[in-house]
Amino acid sequence: MPPGGGGPMKDCEYSQISTHSSSPMESPHKKKKIAARRKWEVFPGRNKFFCNGRIMMARQTGVFYLTLILILVTSGLFFAFDCPYLAVKITPAIPVVGGILFFFVMGTLLRTSFSDPGVLPRATPDEAADLERQIDIANGTSSGGYRPPPRTKEVIINGQTVKLKYCFTCKIFRPPRASHCSLCDNCVERFDHHCPWVGNCVGKRNYRFFYMFILSLSFLTVFIFAFVITHVTLRSQQAGFLNALKDSPASVLEAVVCFFSVWSIVGLSGFHTYLISSNQTTNEDIKGSWSNKRGKENYNPYSYGNIFTNCCVALCGPISPSLIDRRGYIQPDTPQPAAPSNGMAAYGATQSQSDMAAATPLLQSEPSLTSDELHLPGKPGLGTPCASLTLGQPTPPSSMPNLAAEATLTDILPLKEEHVGHQFLTPEEAPSPPGMLVGSPLAHSRTVHVLGLASQDSLHEDSVRGLVKLSSV
Repeated sequence: MPPGGGGPMKDCEYSQISTHSSSPMESPHKKKKIAARRKWEVFPGRNKFFCNGRIMMARQTGVFYLTLILILVTSGLFFAFDCPYLAVKITPAIPVVGGILFFFVMGTLLRTSFSDPGVLPRATPDEAADLERQIDIANGTSSGGYRPPPRTKEVIINGQTVKLKYCFTCKIFRPPRASHCSLCDNCVERFDHHCPWVGNCVGKRNYRFFYMFILSLSFLTVFIFAFVITHVTLRSQQAGFLNALKDSPASVLEAVVCFFSVWSIVGLSGFHTYLISSNQTTNEDIKGSWSNKRGKENYNPYSYGNIFTNCCVALCGPISPSLIDRRGYIQPDTPQPAAPSNGMAAYGATQSQSDMAAATPLLQSEPSLTSDELHLPGKPGLGTPCASLTLGQPTPPSSMPNLAAEATLTDILPLKEEHVGHQFLTPEEAPSPPGMLVGSPLAHSRTVHVLGLASQDSLHEDSVRGLVKLSSV
């Protein structure tokens, strides 16, 4: 092209060639990292999770929001319209006590609603298959046709026979006092009941908070209702009953809400007080599991025989940890890449010379060993480094004869003099394959025998293969 440039070269456009490859030779750190997923994102039950899995609730939460609104609205009206008058006329301790009860109610409600009630993890496919195999062996049906596993298994607890039911959804034998919630689709340990008012199941891990919630809500409801009536009564003495209702319409709304709710809340608190004192669950009481009607010898094996001890165990015992690890990361089953069968062929012409020197034992910085320094296979000294090439030289292909290996072979196993057709050359005259041993003469002090591959007998071929294989280790 004439100087000054111009012509068609200015109009040429070059597109960048992508150097990324999807071959197995691509290093792992160059691949795009896949974001790790947490277990709550693939949780098999019908639960909703918030705050990256920290909050766990049932799917039907509409009634829970109604509970929250009723408590907030009723308490807010009481603190806004009744407490200022009562603090002046009676005592400032009224809003203080009301505030303590309100915060305790809200804390126990949220703790009950947002926590894991004691969900039991489902069996993995391997665990389920092993369990069914054990059931088949126990029933003697391993060689027969299909037979569903039994629904119950009996265990002895404090001298009482307790039946464990098999859950076909979770593929486990449920522990004692556990049951499967149809709304949340989970097996819950020490299942009490599913409460829509708190938007969650009530089980082993949140039962004490549920009981504290309904008990404190009973006190708060009675407290608000009592002081609302007191407020209206004091105003009625000053301006009449109708004028008192007109001056404080919020008090009328609070009184109506508390009047209709206090009976159910107080009754529920009394019922659960009875359950705690006898160490029973709502599920067991409704089914009559430990009722005397089932037999004279039927008794509750979980009761300690003392009301005080039962209450302390239910309310003050340690809280068991969650078993589902909902915020844990999913461990993907990534297969490990298989090691190449031939190190020389795998790294040939695809890596840089420095990578080849680190990955292939044939490429080292020391000079080649002489035949006097190489030991026979099977004798002491087998751990001596193999014959190597000079650093920076490419690995010889497996199909090309290795002159160093052949020279070593001839030193170890000298040929018979009557073997004809062989040419004797000095190390300087020995030909080298292109690009392999140029500039690196063989460090042998003896005469090197260059053998033709076609004229080698079976003994020579086996020896050459053994030495080549040894050098590629």
